[in-house]
Amino acid sequence: MKKTCICFAALFFAGTVSAQTVKFCKPCEALKNLQLPDVTILVAEAKAFDTIKNPNEPWMTTVIINKPFCRVVGRISREINFELLLPDESNGRFLMSGGGGFVGSIQNSFRDMVNQGFANAGTDAGHEGGSDAKWAYNNMERQLNFGRLAIHRTAVVSKLIMQNYYCSAPAKSYFVGCSRGGGQAMMEAQYYPEDFDGIVAGAPAFDWPAVAAKGIQGSKNNYPDPNNLQPVITNDNLQLLQREVLKQCDQLDGSTDSIIDDPRKCKFDFSKLPVCPDGMAGSQCFTKQQLAAIMAVYEPLIVEGKTIHPGFPFGGEAEPNSWDVWITGTSPYMPNTPSLHYMFATNIFKYLVFNDSAWDYSKYNFKNFAAQTAYAASYLNATSTDYSVFKKFNGKIIFYHGWNDPALSAFSTIEHYEGILKGDKDAQSYARLFLLPGVLHCGDGRGCDNVDWVNLIIDWVEKSKAPDQVVASKTVQGKTITKTILPYPKQ
Repeated sequence: MKKTCICFAALFFAGTVSAQTVKFCKPCEALKNLQLPDVTILVAEAKAFDTIKNPNEPWMTTVIINKPFCRVVGRISREINFELLLPDESNGRFLMSGGGGFVGSIQNSFRDMVNQGFANAGTDAGHEGGSDAKWAYNNMERQLNFGRLAIHRTAVVSKLIMQNYYCSAPAKSYFVGCSRGGGQAMMEAQYYPEDFDGIVAGAPAFDWPAVAAKGIQGSKNNYPDPNNLQPVITNDNLQLLQREVLKQCDQLDGSTDSIIDDPRKCKFDFSKLPVCPDGMAGSQCFTKQQLAAIMAVYEPLIVEGKTIHPGFPFGGEAEPNSWDVWITGTSPYMPNTPSLHYMFATNIFKYLVFNDSAWDYSKYNFKNFAAQTAYAASYLNATSTDYSVFKKFNGKIIFYHGWNDPALSAFSTIEHYEGILKGDKDAQSYARLFLLPGVLHCGDGRGCDNVDWVNLIIDWVEKSKAPDQVVASKTVQGKTITKTILPYPKQ
């Protein structure tokens, strides 16, 4: 018997999109039998509510969904696994989440947005296991899925499932991601400009060989002996360093709050750092080796006269989850573990650049860097500053970056955005960049790190309300503080 369905064009394409209880083209469970090319639906289950705690995403809080929805889990081709949540009370929008690091599990930061009527999806980027990149070893399919294809294919399939379930494609589609997710966001805007109407790219990893090279530069200084991965820089160094940085630069913005609003104004004088006597080390001074390792973090990586990657801004060195985790590997919560810079950089070169598990970072001299990394760059990078096709589709993109991000330098995102402005004088009509003072990687730090990026991009796309400013907030000991951030290059 043919099932009668109502037309959703009026609901999905109305000027004001609001959540409503809808009738469906087919019941949720019937999606298990949906025939789509190169797609297998593994799970299709109707749920009245759910409490989700994903063990593969320990940083995520428990997600409570208190409105009925349809959960679909599927596989695209051989290894791109995805999850799609379809609310009974739909607002007509599709919202997709980016992943972090090497991904390797289905990651979706917006599962609870079902409560607000958003259909939302996440993917594992085409492989399982994300603590290292061994999954990529001599496997071109996984490399391409991770670098360029998984997000696009998941977006296309998710919209097709929505069309079969709701009788209509989504009215508007959005992608929001940070770190690897920020790079995925840029890949979508540059290579698949029809996929999403609005995109948010936070602290983006968009030039992988360059990021890895900068990580190797730091690791060669901080871990000079590959057989004994004991860091040169200590937590005492970080405390002493941050105190001196704040002493010299905190008041440049007119307030003493342990936050440097614009680290570019900090002209730090390294000669004021206390140097230990030769042959000695201490908690209140720096050895020459420690100073060299620290200065390498702030300095750009220059290879054969070309800047491969900028240095890192001053500020936030001793904050928890800052240099101790990403740069020095001295976090008390990650004992006997090398820094995340070391982990990501060595894995990228081993398994995504050279396909050589025995590759030794300590012997690498960056000679012929561009030629050696060309293949990896071809599928990993989203470095083009030409967003003209995305602009033609009326797409909107917001970039943001924490000024004190220890994982990915804010200077890289600034350089990319300046390239967009240089190539298109009208770029701010579709692209904006916000720099968050005192904020670390995708959040944390002393600065205001909470911004409602989803509603900002929706307002820009659907109401033509450009983000001329954003209000960032942070709650400390029950007190909420806010800071108004203007789009770059305004201050």
